[in-house]
This record gives sequence, structure tokens and C-alpha cells, in this order.
Amino acid sequence: MSRHDQPTGPEPAYARIVSGYEVFDSPQPFAFEWGGSIPELRIAYETWGRLSEARDNVVLLHTGLSASSHAKSHPKNQQPGWWESFIGDGKAIDTSRWFVICTNILGGCYGTTGPSSIDPRSGLPYGPDFPMLTVKDMVRAQLLLLDHLDIRRLHASIGSSLGGMQSLTIAALAPERVARVVSISACAASHPQGIALRFVQREALMADPAWAQGRYHGVSFPRTGMRVAREIGTITYRSGPEWEERFGRRRATDGPPTFHADFEVESYLAYQGEKFCEQYDPNSYLHVSKAMDLFDLGDGFPSLEDGVARIVAPTLVIGVTSDILFPSWQQRELAQMLAAAGTPVTHVELDSSYGHDTFLIEVDRVGDAVKRHLDAPACS
Repeated sequence: MSRHDQPTGPEPAYARIVSGYEVFDSPQPFAFEWGGSIPELRIAYETWGRLSEARDNVVLLHTGLSASSHAKSHPKNQQPGWWESFIGDGKAIDTSRWFVICTNILGGCYGTTGPSSIDPRSGLPYGPDFPMLTVKDMVRAQLLLLDHLDIRRLHASIGSSLGGMQSLTIAALAPERVARVVSISACAASHPQGIALRFVQREALMADPAWAQGRYHGVSFPRTGMRVAREIGTITYRSGPEWEERFGRRRATDGPPTFHADFEVESYLAYQGEKFCEQYDPNSYLHVSKAMDLFDLGDGFPSLEDGVARIVAPTLVIGVTSDILFPSWQQRELAQMLAAAGTPVTHVELDSSYGHDTFLIEVDRVGDAVKRHLDAPACS
């Protein structure tokens, strides 16, 4: 048995938790930015705290690529959420003050309409027929939910990684509706390194014959491709310095070497890949990761700087020195563009060994920066 069948060390929560959420059903067709539409839209969401009488204490929390709306435990689902330690009474996002909303993103597989949802026109899963997706599409769906809930203005929009892209996008798309922005380990536009890394993950998934051109539902499951894609992704989420300390060159078995999981770090990657196969829909993985590649705040504007200048709310930008997926220079670039546009910006760069996953692990340092930004007086 591998020593990493039950890995030790700081691990973010990636578990598939799909119970206890609320749903908003929009009966109107939803058109996508790159063409195509779906005849109806469902958004899964969860809430914490109490909405103020003035409806002005709302914090919208955006998820990363593979997270559900279950950011925090609650009576309808007592399992720990993916940001459990950050949300609650007196915590970074203080639910004694703020009413927190988290949605499953459009294109996901945890209650919101995505490729695994049934297309009412055919009675079959959308599969590869689901339209090409963008971050702007995700945010437009969230705005429909906010309209349904009669929430006209957010106290804050918060997100990390893909969530950081969404947080910036909603502030640029509807600046009058966002009072504060937090973007953690994200960027103003996707850069070639991140695009390349996600491309290889999609190639690995689609190379699996069981992917069946995306029509695997009820027929097969591309387990090998999905596992390898997640293994590649996991490499981008953590950092070499942490793995040097955590695994070193230790072997996972005592026998002779093989071409399979021989070192502890290999066993760890295999564990993560296998676990993810039970948690996420492959077509959602393709669509959502491609949306990250397409992300560019300059789309629809004369330049990237013009798109960034649409964000007028005070913005907290957090980066991590060991992040190889969204290197810290990308957050510095974003902060500099915001400052050049006259947007109040606070830039925090954390020296952490946990890489991209720092936003899930460093509760004190990430949480303290977020709390200060939420509690800061509004600009006049």
C-alpha cells in the first residue's frame, strides 16, 4: 500500500459536496458570449449570515475551477466547506456582519447548469454541445441571481484563481453594483504559461478513448485522462519548495523501482488524480478551464488598460511568491494598472511555500488581509 493512500500535510478541500443548496431557475434562454444558448438556466447557491434590511451587506464569493457553492458548513449541509475557516462569526468574512452568497459557476457540475445537465430539447446531457463558456458568461448568470434576490449593490466581490477573475469581471461589467473587490492569485488577462498548462490538461483528458468526443454519459468515463489532467493540475497548484520539504526524494515503496508511483511525490499526485475522478465532470473541466484561458479584461474595450479602468471600487490584490500558475508578477501588473487608472488599490504579496493553493491554506495571512479590506470605510 502506498504511504500516500491517506496523504498528510496541509490540503485544501476539494470534496464533492452537492447537498443543501438553494436554486434559482430562470426560464428565459441564456445566450453565451461566443455564440449558442441554452433554453433555461439553473443556478445553485448557498448563503450564510443575515441580509440587512437595507440589503447592503452582501458579500458575493466566487469559486475556483472545481469548487461547489459549499464554501462553509450550515444546518442543511454540515460538511466542512472549501473556505470553512475563512467564513463565520468573527472570522475573515464575518457572518455576524455580512450576508455571504456563493454560487456554483455556470458550466459546473454541482447544481448549476453545465455540460452534465439535461438539455430539455433532447432529454440528454448537453455534453460537448454545451456552448463555449467565458468568465463574463459566469458573471452575467450571477447578476441574474442577484436581480432575483433584489440585491442591487454588493458590499464586496471576493474570489481566488478563477474566482479572482470573476471578482474583477463583475466589478468591470457592473461597476455601479460593487463597492469593494478582492482578487487573490488571479490576473488581468490569462498569460501564455497558464494557457499552456491548462491546454496540456485538456489534451490528456481528450486523448482518453473513453472520453468519446464528450458523449460518455451512460456509456463510459475517461478516468485515465481525467486522472492525468488532475495530476498535471496539482503540480501547478503547489510549489517545489514545499514538496522538497514535504516529500524530498523519499520512496513510496521498499521494492525495486517501477515506472508507476515510485516516489512519495508521485504517489501523492496519483492519489489526487484518482480522488478527483469521483468529484468532477470531465466536460465541465474542459469548458471551465477554457474559460480561464479566454479571460481578458480588455475584451470589448480598446485595450486591456481600458478594461481594467472600468473597475472603480477599492480593490485588494493578493499574490504569492511561489505561485507557478499565476506568478506574483501578474498580480503586481494588475495592481499597477488599477493604480494607473486611479482606482484605490492595496497590493499584498505573500512569501508562502504553498504556491497557488495558499489562498486555501494560509487562513491567518490571507484572512487578515481580506478582513481589513471588508472592514475599511467606504471611499467618499
